[in-house]
Amino acid sequence: MKRIKLLDREFELSIPYQEIDEAIEKIAVKMNKELAGTDPLMICILNGSFMFAADLMKKVDFPCEISFVKLSSYEGTGTTGTVKELIGLTESIEGRTVVILEDIIDTGITIEKIVKQLDGYKPKDIKVASMLFKPDACKADINVDYVGLDIPNDFIVGYGLDYDGYGRNLPDIYTVVE
Repeated sequence: MKRIKLLDREFELSIPYQEIDEAIEKIAVKMNKELAGTDPLMICILNGSFMFAADLMKKVDFPCEISFVKLSSYEGTGTTGTVKELIGLTESIEGRTVVILEDIIDTGITIEKIVKQLDGYKPKDIKVASMLFKPDACKADINVDYVGLDIPNDFIVGYGLDYDGYGRNLPDIYTVVE
């Protein structure tokens, strides 16, 4: 397996870009069926979801808008357990279908917070799309409508995910070597 080093950690290739792209295609096909005619607002959670959002937006074939919010709950290789809102939403979502685009759902803390916040703005519907999902790590009671890949509860980098800011630019996903 291909190995890389970021800062003080080694990582090995776990999900090549081709597999990521196929998972995104699967999500897009489902969205194209379910969201046609709804004019949704896609909300990309920064920083990690930027690559997923960009690739997904190329594959959906219905009219939609995209906006960006920035939430943070990670430091190093673990969650801090708290979510800090850094940049908020400026568009009105009242009466609209909203689709949250997340890079990864592990504990579910971040997505649970944003769904609760968005629900207060009275959208018609809130859907959640996540490129990656860690079912063994999820502690929140959340509904994930679109999942690219279920993965084990390992620390990963690449394809928008980082280790202390590094690795987001990698097209593949790598797992930390313990």
